[in-house]
Amino acid sequence: MAGVELISVENDEQGMRLDRWFKVHYPGLGFGHLQKLLRSGQIRVDGGRAKSDTRLEPGQSVRVPPLGVDRKGDAPLTAGTIRHQGDADVLAKMLLYEDPKVFVFNKPAGLAVQGGSGVARHVDDMLEAWRNKKGEKPRLVHRLDRDTSGCLVVAKRRSVLRSLHALLREGAVEKKYLALVAGRWTLGRKTIEAPLATNRRQGGERVVRVEAEGKESASTFRPVAHYGKIATLVEVEIHTGRTHQIRVHAAFAGHPVAGDEKYGDAEFNRRMKEFGLKRLFLHSQSLAFDWPDSGEHFAVNAPLPPELAQVVEALEGAGA
Repeated sequence: MAGVELISVENDEQGMRLDRWFKVHYPGLGFGHLQKLLRSGQIRVDGGRAKSDTRLEPGQSVRVPPLGVDRKGDAPLTAGTIRHQGDADVLAKMLLYEDPKVFVFNKPAGLAVQGGSGVARHVDDMLEAWRNKKGEKPRLVHRLDRDTSGCLVVAKRRSVLRSLHALLREGAVEKKYLALVAGRWTLGRKTIEAPLATNRRQGGERVVRVEAEGKESASTFRPVAHYGKIATLVEVEIHTGRTHQIRVHAAFAGHPVAGDEKYGDAEFNRRMKEFGLKRLFLHSQSLAFDWPDSGEHFAVNAPLPPELAQVVEALEGAGA
């Protein structure tokens, strides 16, 4: 698989557990994701399978598959760091998963998916650099807001695109996000069903509102971790794909998303900056469905990017 690295264990890493080695070199890699890679044999030591408690020796070779997170010391993949890189190189760094039907990219926050007013560079245009042998350009299956990071699926062929669009229309694609919201979420597992109108303008920008004449919209929120009364990490499954849906539904529930300058709470955002937050805390964590032709289950997961994982660690460290 493209992107696999073989990294030598250094002398000062003698006796280090493999899970600790990954924590040092790839701080953005989640424990669950690491365990999955170990169980599937994608991570190996000197060519053999390994466990999280495997003790390393200098000179050993650790096989590291594409992880979707940056190695410590590398510049994080952001809209700023990719500005002067070639399209093919950027897409290669974003690549999270590939099979004969699709690419899945781990899109960084700040990079637009499609063109628009004031957008100089976007994923759809960059895909021109990845035309297949038949000269067919890979095609976007869905979109992510510019300020949202995470899973972005791209079809390699038109036939695949049609199949996936049909699944999306049928609501047969499970899409889950992670968001940090204001306050202590006390609603438990809660589905917000509030119609959204997307044709309102404020200061020249499109603003989405909950309005009776809006389009049917539904999002299910589930608390993952509480940080005192300050904030709550929630998993959000969207059942419809409206513009700014999670952000508007979260604000409607009284728990706006951290770093949201359009629908959020200014005082909460200011406090989150003290914990290192510099962007919208909204991440497309996973996507799953069953292929209609074979029934084979497809699932992909994008770990929380380092800049968001560090905010969580800061909240935990502060005892919030």
